[in-house]
Amino acid sequence: MSVIRVITSQKIDDQTKNRIEKVFKKKHSGKDIAFSYEIDPNILGGILVIDNGVYYDGTLKSRFIQLQDKDALKKTQIISAGSVIYNGDGIIKISGLNSVKNNELLRLENGVEAIALNLEKDEVGAVVLGDETKITIGMTVYTTGQIVSVPVGHSVLGRVINPLGRALDGLPEIETDFYRPIEAPAPSIMQRDKVDTPLQTGILAIDSMIPIGKGQRELIIGDRQTGKTSIAIDTIINQKGKDVYCVYVSIGQKASTISNLARILKEHEALDYTCVVCSTACDSAPLQYIAPYCGCAIAEEFMYNGKDVLIIYDDLSKHAIAYRTMSLLLKRPPGREAYPGDIFYLHSRLLERAAKLNADMGGGSMTALPIVETLAGDISAYIPTNVISITDGQIYLEDELFNAGIRPAINVGLSVSRVGSNAQIPAMKKVSGKLRLELSQYRELAIFAQFGSELDASTQHILSQGEKTTETLKQPQYYPYSVEEQVILLYVVNKEFLKDVPVKQVREFNKGLLNYIKTFHPNIIDDISQTSDLTRENMEQIEKAVIEYKEYFFNPDKV
Repeated sequence: MSVIRVITSQKIDDQTKNRIEKVFKKKHSGKDIAFSYEIDPNILGGILVIDNGVYYDGTLKSRFIQLQDKDALKKTQIISAGSVIYNGDGIIKISGLNSVKNNELLRLENGVEAIALNLEKDEVGAVVLGDETKITIGMTVYTTGQIVSVPVGHSVLGRVINPLGRALDGLPEIETDFYRPIEAPAPSIMQRDKVDTPLQTGILAIDSMIPIGKGQRELIIGDRQTGKTSIAIDTIINQKGKDVYCVYVSIGQKASTISNLARILKEHEALDYTCVVCSTACDSAPLQYIAPYCGCAIAEEFMYNGKDVLIIYDDLSKHAIAYRTMSLLLKRPPGREAYPGDIFYLHSRLLERAAKLNADMGGGSMTALPIVETLAGDISAYIPTNVISITDGQIYLEDELFNAGIRPAINVGLSVSRVGSNAQIPAMKKVSGKLRLELSQYRELAIFAQFGSELDASTQHILSQGEKTTETLKQPQYYPYSVEEQVILLYVVNKEFLKDVPVKQVREFNKGLLNYIKTFHPNIIDDISQTSDLTRENMEQIEKAVIEYKEYFFNPDKV
């Protein structure tokens, strides 16, 4: 039943009531309606009728306002209002909001905000962004004509904020005049440019075999505790001094984990160009749902101003679970694994906003590294396959490799970058061309070698070279390599200069070699940095440096 509210400054007679009821019964012909009569002296005189959120204002108060300000009518905004008829589990249902739009921001009379998600015939379903305990049945809800917006710009750098832009780092609230809506259309095809500029992660195994370009969407996927977040943090740390802004979005993680992450970034001087958007495990599902969109809006501000930005979504598995929770509470039909039917659109409209813009649009870029967690290595599950189909490749981390001490634990066979060598400098192309194939051959042969059968010389050579390559690709956490260092390391292992170095000493040898070249042959790194290529002269200088360092490495007392 629809209730029509009639508000007057004093009690009205039955004849006036009959006239009002006759008009609105004719308007709602065939519908069951009721009338509520209220007295409010503040309206001064006249009548205010509220019919399902539509205001018929014939009060003296509004008339006086119009007389005092001739432009009052032009300034007046039509606001639709309704009332709460259900509240529970972070979900409210509202009657009377006739002109509300999907994803529109709603504001209750006590200031609590909500997002309209279910638009039904007689009611609207919304998710609460604030404290649901402050909401009572019958409370008035107003439309705003807007969607949720977050503060953007340089003021958010170095800060830890929640998805609504409020400070979580103990510092003063962010003060800025620049806001962006969390939902925005992705750049069109004609606004995009090809992805051909490398974004260096500082991780040798990735930059050599699974290169990432600015504007690419590269998925990081694997079981829990296999180093997914570590790769993301190392990539952020490696952007220091490269004029790349970073946004890290945490979804449903422990608050202690985010505190530790912020501390690590600060220790490595990476927090200054990074914004951390955090929705912890204790936050409501709606806050976890909007977190990646808030981070994307912050990143878009830099991209559309011609800057390069890296955004990490950690992780979209928890994001999908939060959306499933909301959808089930809103009584939406469940589909596969109880996820709603639009779960694919949930992530596609987010990841499609990452792009490399063309020169007419300013030439900025947004590189997205979404993270998805698998169970028992099952990459064919619903959410992993969805995100794999949206992204431009994936970095698959394997539990067995991680436990074997190979870190980063990247499975070369299941990992791929669809941008390929287009996102590599010429020097890297020269030294990494056959690396993936040789590593795959080694890992296949290593399985058979476990049986202890006699191996021919060729197989033994492949196994020995593969062991040295694997040791070279191992990399400590928070220790990214520059692209010049990566080129030198790969050149040394490809030319089999590690043949006489024991496997257990390969990492020590590589570390010492890089320090030796930086000290005594810095021109090698400078040349590669300036030309982005590896010339014959550079190769000869590297070989000379390796021979010199080997003398010291094997005979430290004689040098």
